[in-house]
Amino acid sequence: MSQLVIYALQVGGGTLALCPLPGRGGDYAGDLDMIAAWRPGLVLSMTTEAEMVAVGAHHFGADVQSRASRWAHLPIEDFGAPGPDVDDLWPEVSASARHALSGGGRVLVHCKGGCGRSGMIVLRLMIECGEAPDQALERLRAVRPCAVESDAQRAWAVAPAGDPVLAQDLP
Repeated sequence: MSQLVIYALQVGGGTLALCPLPGRGGDYAGDLDMIAAWRPGLVLSMTTEAEMVAVGAHHFGADVQSRASRWAHLPIEDFGAPGPDVDDLWPEVSASARHALSGGGRVLVHCKGGCGRSGMIVLRLMIECGEAPDQALERLRAVRPCAVESDAQRAWAVAPAGDPVLAQDLP
């Protein structure tokens, strides 16, 4: 039986959630079933391909799409912040996520542990939906205390839209 936990909060008229990498607990099929039952309109994967392969989730994108969810893969190294490739994809992915949320939909974000990278993306979306950064982080950490693990992740999450924080800009 799946032990995947989905940590959800209301954002922008919809439900925004984060969770660990499906399959990490040893029940990939059960985790997929749980995600399908939660019915996200969009799933964002922040893990690298190597992390997905290591837990048997190498076909996660196709698997989640076959269960009626859209999927976007924005690979970021563990404890890291987005690099230029992800920054280039972010405006379109963000617009899609905010559109889903504004229509009352559900967006699920995952990384390996469901903390740092996924927390960073959830925080950024909360801010882009109009929440103040400090209050958004406090609200997020009330649901998932480990959300946003590094200064680089926080810096990227609170960067103004259209002003991505590049790795070389960080201390």
